[in-house]
Amino acid sequence: MQSLDAELEDARQLSVADLADAIESIGFECTRCGACCKADAEDDHTATVFPDEVRTLEESDRDADYDWRDVARPMPYGLSTGDDGLEGETFEWALQTDGCGDCTFYEEDESGTGACTAHDDRPLICRTYPFSIALAGTSQPMGEAVDSVALDAEHDAGDEGGVVRAHECDGLGRDISREDAETLARALKERAVRELEEAIAVRDEYAPADPDPGEIVVHDSEGAKRVDGTPLEESE
Repeated sequence: MQSLDAELEDARQLSVADLADAIESIGFECTRCGACCKADAEDDHTATVFPDEVRTLEESDRDADYDWRDVARPMPYGLSTGDDGLEGETFEWALQTDGCGDCTFYEEDESGTGACTAHDDRPLICRTYPFSIALAGTSQPMGEAVDSVALDAEHDAGDEGGVVRAHECDGLGRDISREDAETLARALKERAVRELEEAIAVRDEYAPADPDPGEIVVHDSEGAKRVDGTPLEESE
């Protein structure tokens, strides 16, 4: 397996045109069903959000008084359940959820059509759903991969990193314009690069925090943080 640094270089070399070709061949049009924004039968909605994306979402609605915890929650993976709820150390942030486990920014109209209330500022993982690129260190969105396309150059070399994956979504298989495919391809490449940059920064910044019982520490690319997004060192 390649190092994260080598994977990052591969991500930076990805061709937007090749990615767009792959997206076009699979096909996609959002049907606004909301499935990618809602909890499934077993788990709450979980979508990775970067620290700078949290801050952008904090300011996405000037009429709302959002703070960090309104936007993001600690990624639940790796946490244990103590007397007062989840505790321990985890890596990265997930978009906050409501009482039903759906994304806090998701709402439906009377007809059941879904909408994102922070659509213009939504994170990269939301902008690129239902697609991902098979690179070590990148996040896979909710939903099983149901289709994939190998990029020509990488496929010839037998490189798994040259695979574009499509995950469960009712919008797959629908016609997509070349312009929309290229827009999605650019965002998909940006996401792959950002996720690897974040993973490398987390690796380089990480130091065990040994939180007290009932506390959570989140390690992201900026260091260790409390659940309210403040640096751990500022609260000590």
